[in-house]
Amino acid sequence: MRGALRPRSRSGDNGRVLEMEREEFEELVAEALDRIPPELTRLMDNVAVFVEEEPPGEERELLGLYEGTPLTERGEWYAGVLPDRITIYRGPTLRMCETREDVVAETEVTVVHEIAHHFGIDDQRLHDLGYG
Repeated sequence: MRGALRPRSRSGDNGRVLEMEREEFEELVAEALDRIPPELTRLMDNVAVFVEEEPPGEERELLGLYEGTPLTERGEWYAGVLPDRITIYRGPTLRMCETREDVVAETEVTVVHEIAHHFGIDDQRLHDLGYG
């Protein structure tokens, strides 16, 4: 299953790129992960989170991507598999945001969105909750 987050309300590219070092962006992702309630992070299983510069192929506006088998779809067959992968994309996020505060907020929404896919929550429900 693949879950992806694309920009919600903005055009996806503000005509310029906000400057932010990769290390700072990675720290924002880590901080967003730290804000996930512990009762949820304890339930996360066999998932790794990565930061990459750009999404694959022609998906220039993609902010995040979940690749794997959601917890709700795992059965007894699920053993010895590679971890699910959540990827947060730095380039599209910086292109769509105008301020550091925008990046902080967008990164948090993207991280929550992709983790929700790990829990089996679909895009429509995330949209209804304000994370889509």
